[in-house]
Amino acid sequence: MSGFSDDWDVLNDPSDPGLHWTTGNIGEAVPGVQTPLSWSLWGPTIEEGMRLSMRDMGAFSHAESQLPPRGRRLCQVFYGRGALSVELLARLGDRMPGTTGQQVATGVYGEAPETIDYRPTKRRYPVVAVAVPYQMARIARRLQAARARSEAFWPRETGRANTLALPEALAVFAEATAQFKRCVYLQSMALFCAVQPMYQALAALTQRTGIGDPNVLAGGYGGVPETEVVADLWRTSRGEIELAQVVRKHGFHGPAEGELSGRVWREDDSPLRKRVGDYAGRPDGDDPRLRDAARREERLRLEREILAAVPAAARPAVKALLANAARSIPLRGVSKTAFLQAFDVVRATARRSGVLLAERGALADPEDVFFLTEAELRAVPTAAVQEVVAKRRARHAEYLTVRLPEHWVGSPVPIPVAVADDGAARVQSLTGVGVSPGVVEGLARVVTDPDFDDVEPDEILVSATTDPSWSSIMFISSALVVDIGGALSHAAVVARELGIPCVVNTKDGSRLLRTGDLIRVDGTAGTVEVLKPAAG
Repeated sequence: MSGFSDDWDVLNDPSDPGLHWTTGNIGEAVPGVQTPLSWSLWGPTIEEGMRLSMRDMGAFSHAESQLPPRGRRLCQVFYGRGALSVELLARLGDRMPGTTGQQVATGVYGEAPETIDYRPTKRRYPVVAVAVPYQMARIARRLQAARARSEAFWPRETGRANTLALPEALAVFAEATAQFKRCVYLQSMALFCAVQPMYQALAALTQRTGIGDPNVLAGGYGGVPETEVVADLWRTSRGEIELAQVVRKHGFHGPAEGELSGRVWREDDSPLRKRVGDYAGRPDGDDPRLRDAARREERLRLEREILAAVPAAARPAVKALLANAARSIPLRGVSKTAFLQAFDVVRATARRSGVLLAERGALADPEDVFFLTEAELRAVPTAAVQEVVAKRRARHAEYLTVRLPEHWVGSPVPIPVAVADDGAARVQSLTGVGVSPGVVEGLARVVTDPDFDDVEPDEILVSATTDPSWSSIMFISSALVVDIGGALSHAAVVARELGIPCVVNTKDGSRLLRTGDLIRVDGTAGTVEVLKPAAG
């Protein structure tokens, strides 16, 4: 591969030699090797969303909130994969009360590298002290408004996308892009201002009292969008509703839904048909609504124990904290639903534009539209773009033959996918982060293809990452093991709501474990043991 000297290659950015990068905190939303159109939305949107939210919380100045040139950004792409700069995230930690740059670096990088230039300062504390409470007071209302807009926008525009002329399709594409960017900004604000602080407060509460697990306190609220998918598929399996109703409500989800060229359930509902069959074979006692009730009761019981254990004078403050957590932590799912619906309108109008551009002869194939950038598509390309598209397709295929380390400094060194991992036959245990309690033994199923064709009920899913469409298969699985993520990642949240043990951040579990391994997953300790390797 020729590095990043080719201007037409928009999927490989330069990096200063000393910068630290990680793919661990972005791979869940932006999966695998992106197409140029998909990344041209994700990259600037994440960059702007994070910088603007940091500005609006008071941690960044107005100048720091501006989009820098390619090569100096917080969010960049290497060999087709999105990555985050640890230095800029550490800068946020250095300026926020209650945390440090080293703590933020450890959270996203796994350690606090000494080579990062940490600059702790209290200079912006007065601004943060005013801005953060103000944003916290507004974020729930702003998110609910954004979700209401997306919920009306998504069915209307995807329903008529295939009837639009090119100018109309591009106009809706632009409108959807703007809505997507608004919602990602709100997601960033909700995470920094509400969700993460509340989870940390719950963790401190359980540590201070010595009672319970913050992962139990952070679940059982109900209304999680991903578990609503599971409940609706269950109702379909019992003949209570038709599959078409599930698609009308949840059709913006689907395999690799964070890649714009992916085909979601709205376009192909065949993955759901297999899931309904799997659910139909399960006993009535597995009803996910019963699991929801059990998780809620478990959380309420733990809350009562904690309240009984603290001094009477402290109980009003603890009750207020628990009530605030119940309002704040579910906001993560609200914002994700809103931006995924907008993203699917972008997908539908891009696909329609591809068909129309191919009819004009501007593109050789309708799917070539995903090898344009956002700016190129909105400029209405001519046939002159076909040479660049062909080169990008070939380069995209090259990037699929390599993988990247989860962390690196400077420019990454790609690793050929074809190189076998000799440790896979010898690994005896893995350590990650336990995010959903419980201990389960079972057969591993390593999943690399999100169509889930080979997954069988009651196996332990092992994967590099997950997205919301995975909830449909997580329900029939006995546990979950994921290479990346933390306590508030998608896998963690859904596993807790479904009541299955989950270990995340194993780094390379999907490469070291094999389908058929008999393993034990401890979702409290964060460990995975191989009890008996797979034959062969």
